[in-house]
Amino acid sequence: MSNLIAIAYPDVQTAEQVRSTLGDLQAEKVIVLEDMVVVTRDDKGKVKLHQAMSPGATGAAGGAVWGGLIGLLFLAPLLGMAVGALSGGLVGKTTDIGVDDKFMKDLGAHLEGGKAALIVLVRQSTPDKVIPRISEYGGEVIQSSLSNEREDELRQSLGEGVGA
Repeated sequence: MSNLIAIAYPDVQTAEQVRSTLGDLQAEKVIVLEDMVVVTRDDKGKVKLHQAMSPGATGAAGGAVWGGLIGLLFLAPLLGMAVGALSGGLVGKTTDIGVDDKFMKDLGAHLEGGKAALIVLVRQSTPDKVIPRISEYGGEVIQSSLSNEREDELRQSLGEGVGA
């Protein structure tokens, strides 16, 4: 089962640094993430989602490859690639994987202007290796599906009071 964790940061740069650190940890196979999104709210109240990867672009790339291969069968690989990229992009854009976008926007609406939150969907992790690497950035847990005990441990490591 995956765990959802949302941590608020004082600015976008800090949230992006934590996202980069988690990306490094994922490359080291210390954590497995299903989704990782930075949510920002500007001073005018507009909420933006900064996704790590675009489902539309991923779908277009995959569609182009498959379309090109199928196009080779009909001696029209370029046409096949174009049709495959278009259909793959459309399917990717309409497919929402990971954390629900509406949920993330609603969560972002509660941020103060100029602040950001990092929302991660963690499939698997080694907390004793992950937490020390992200604790240096601080932050405030604003949403979590962790057990109360695990959430309190995370809050303490981020410098929050327990039960905050």
